[in-house]
Amino acid sequence: MRGPHNFWRLVRTGATFERTGAMHVVLEAMNAPPRLRLAARILGWPFRFLGLKGDPDLPPLVRALTALGPAYIKFGQTLATRPDVVGPDLAEQLRYLQDKLPPFPRAQAMQVIAEDLEAPVESIFTDLSEPVAAASIAQVHSARLVGTGAKVAVKVLRPGVERAFRTDIDAFYFAAGMIERLLPSTRRLRPLDVIAHFETVVEGELDLRLEAASAAEFGANTADDAGFSVPKPVWAYSSRRVMTLDWAEGVPLGDNAALDALGLDRRELGVRILSLFLRHALRDGFFHGDMHQGNLKVTATGEIIALDFGIMGRIDPYTRRAYAEILFGFIRKDYRRVAEVHFEAGYVPADRDIDEFARALRSVGEPIFGMDAQHISMARLLAYLFDVTERFGMETRTELILLQRTMVVVEGVARSLNPEINMWHVAKPVVEEYIRGHIGPQAVARDLILTAKILSRFGPRLPRLVEDALIAQANGDKPPQPARGPNPFIWTALGAGLVGVGVALGALL
Repeated sequence: MRGPHNFWRLVRTGATFERTGAMHVVLEAMNAPPRLRLAARILGWPFRFLGLKGDPDLPPLVRALTALGPAYIKFGQTLATRPDVVGPDLAEQLRYLQDKLPPFPRAQAMQVIAEDLEAPVESIFTDLSEPVAAASIAQVHSARLVGTGAKVAVKVLRPGVERAFRTDIDAFYFAAGMIERLLPSTRRLRPLDVIAHFETVVEGELDLRLEAASAAEFGANTADDAGFSVPKPVWAYSSRRVMTLDWAEGVPLGDNAALDALGLDRRELGVRILSLFLRHALRDGFFHGDMHQGNLKVTATGEIIALDFGIMGRIDPYTRRAYAEILFGFIRKDYRRVAEVHFEAGYVPADRDIDEFARALRSVGEPIFGMDAQHISMARLLAYLFDVTERFGMETRTELILLQRTMVVVEGVARSLNPEINMWHVAKPVVEEYIRGHIGPQAVARDLILTAKILSRFGPRLPRLVEDALIAQANGDKPPQPARGPNPFIWTALGAGLVGVGVALGALL
């Protein structure tokens, strides 16, 4: 429920950051101005005693995020891939959140397996190990199948994780609603839609049957990609809370020392991981949405193995084409074409000046191509882009949130392998390949044929549809307007709201 009890959750968020020392760490990482530091301390310090203690053996920010629950842990996992944003020391600390969280007992996992698969564990698996990896939503055990002896990975949801996520998401909805009402300038960012998108992603991650389906589809799409593989699901032993996959042997992609010991070329691995992500997004429209180091392994032969398919992204053909043209325009420094694509796709309001928008894009793009890759500040780049979107009234596109987030994560992974990597140089051949196949005469012919096929399926209904549309236009029919309900936050005092939102923002920045 998204009522006033969520205000307590936001207060506890800020109090936990203050009590664990994470507030100071976050403000330092942000290089926050003195006024923001003072405001955060004033808002957080009085409630310090209400904060969760967390594990005192962990670094402050990791301690706070693990204490607050799975949704906050997900946020920390993303930051772990961005040493250029939070600094290398903090990024290294946050990697703990990817696959080293405290596991729950093996006995509990066996109980979940027996209940969900409706059979004694001993009749399905032998040698079920202690947890080999534990993350925010589930943990993984190794085992062998009874009968074949094949080694498999058994993923089991954490007990009670569904309720924990629901609590956090309800609090996020509450905070997003208050932010929209108290800070009208943020409405173009559509905070409520962003949280709704996050909720959809999380719900898919909490049903392991959907994850198994994603693994199967992703594996089929990428079967011919050299140097990349996806473990196959074992459908007979997969359910809502349990998923069984072929075992994947390899070293974590984030372990540079292990990669060097195997004699692997980290520069090539960085290029390959970026190229594969772009190819999956553009070619297939179906990509891994959580490609941090904890979800990627490398074999002794250099093959990259993807794991954890709970968060997958899907983009339609039109969005793929627009996305490719935007990237291609930046690569060619054709900022006018980049601006035109934004207007054609409806990303920028039609009443804005296209030439001014192109000039603003040039101010963002030119510094990228004029700098050494090591000196490009992703934090500064994101700040520039935010300024441009605010100036031109661009709304958040929920269909692109996961794509944009994953692109940032994957670039961070690639940069951890090779700090000198330049994303634009890597993207160029992949985007050019897509452009050749999807923009031009052949693409137009293919689109027309597809349109004809769709029309043929609806052929018998077309006359009636046209007739109904013409009658509606002649009669001047207008679509019914949605009723506006009462403001659900009218009972919230303005002062209390400012405190809660301030604490939450301070915690999540």
